Amino acid sequence: MGDPQLLSAYAGNWTGDGTGVTVILPPSGTVGSGEVRGGAPATREFDLLHPVRTVDRVDAVVLSGGSAFGLAAADGVMAVLRERGLGYPTECGPVPIVVGMSIFDTSVAGTPPSSAAGRDAALAALRGEEFLVGTAGAGAGARTGKWRGRSDPGGLGRADGRAGPARVTALAVVNAWGDVLAPDGRLVFGGDPADQPGARFGRDSATQPGARFGPGGATQPGARFGRENTTIAVLLTDARLSKSDCHLLAQSGHDGFARALHPAHSRHDGDAVVALATGEVTAEVDLDLLRAVATDVMARAIRAAVS
Repeated sequence: MGDPQLLSAYAGNWTGDGTGVTVILPPSGTVGSGEVRGGAPATREFDLLHPVRTVDRVDAVVLSGGSAFGLAAADGVMAVLRERGLGYPTECGPVPIVVGMSIFDTSVAGTPPSSAAGRDAALAALRGEEFLVGTAGAGAGARTGKWRGRSDPGGLGRADGRAGPARVTALAVVNAWGDVLAPDGRLVFGGDPADQPGARFGRDSATQPGARFGPGGATQPGARFGRENTTIAVLLTDARLSKSDCHLLAQSGHDGFARALHPAHSRHDGDAVVALATGEVTAEVDLDLLRAVATDVMARAIRAAVS
């Protein structure tokens, strides 16, 4: 095995034709939780992440294209972990806890990621191959700005931060219905001042939502891009957190969505965040500080995905 690519976690990609898979393999015993805020999620094993569920460990997170079809990539990752004897112990042997999240890309009409693609991404991670971002892995077919009838670049982004003794990394696949916003709130793409959010929602604007997206609107999202969206992300920290703490951290990741995407969490997105804590830092970490840093890191990861 090579060196970890994402703090102490292994991370690898499989990149196909306009689609892909990104796999995160955290160290054994990593605690995890998550939250979905979009209206159209494509997920696997997400119910296990709720704070009241019994299992608190996560053995892998799989990000993929291909919408619900692409969730099959998790099967290949599960097989790799089983071969290595990893997973939640049962009397019939270990059962790997593999969480999956998918975005909608054009592979839905062709060849979406398969279990073999998931296996290849997991093995690339374990070999310590260089972990690429941008139009790699699950970000290969990602686009943004669809609510305005556009198809601007999306992708896979990463950002890192520190909260006291703890480190935190965000990894985001940005395939949003909305636009990516710069730190000053302006659009990263489609930068005509008339298209800025403040102008778009002005009472006298000809481009307010009712004009653009009302019945008969030429760029109405339902016509071309109605449900073909989603931003999915992982927050990874080396702090020692409980499952409930991880749930709060995932919520802060969604705050980062709201900073860097407009609009975020629509009915047309499947926005979801998983938060993982490896527990390697035994010193006390201020959870509220960690959450504040996580919000900032997530926003930066989303912007990095398109830069």
